[in-house]
Amino acid sequence: MTLKEYNNCVDNFSDNLYRFILKNIKNEAIAEDVVQDSFEILWINHENLKFEKAKSYLFSTGYHKMIDQIRKNKKFTDLEDKTSYEQIHEEQYSDIQEILNNAISQLPEIQKHVLLLRDYEGYSYKEISEITNITETQVKVYIYRARVFLKNIIVKVENLA
Repeated sequence: MTLKEYNNCVDNFSDNLYRFILKNIKNEAIAEDVVQDSFEILWINHENLKFEKAKSYLFSTGYHKMIDQIRKNKKFTDLEDKTSYEQIHEEQYSDIQEILNNAISQLPEIQKHVLLLRDYEGYSYKEISEITNITETQVKVYIYRARVFLKNIIVKVENLA
């Protein structure tokens, strides 16, 4: 990959990668660091990569860096995460986006990642499989389970209103 192609990758993919990472970890500073690290790794390996594979490589790298960051921060989580599910049922919401975001945050990490890659970023099942290093069939299963979970949460909230 040439310098011009690398700069093209920065222009075309940095916002999408940042949104994906931010949606998962909900911390702007950490998301910026993960994106920066991903582009650094892309640059380090730019001579060995073809431009056509750069987007997939970049998102795979970003995904794995994000997982590393989540694991590193997991030991510092507190009781807030454990009580968020209970708070959803205690409050009434009129904003479906807020309900959806809270429901997405309750998904298991892998389901959340594949769902966001598919529904928010528009990747195909095959591309998601390459990014996450799981089979295409497993990607479909995780997305199905995530959508069923989200549907159940939204239906329960609609019954409360």
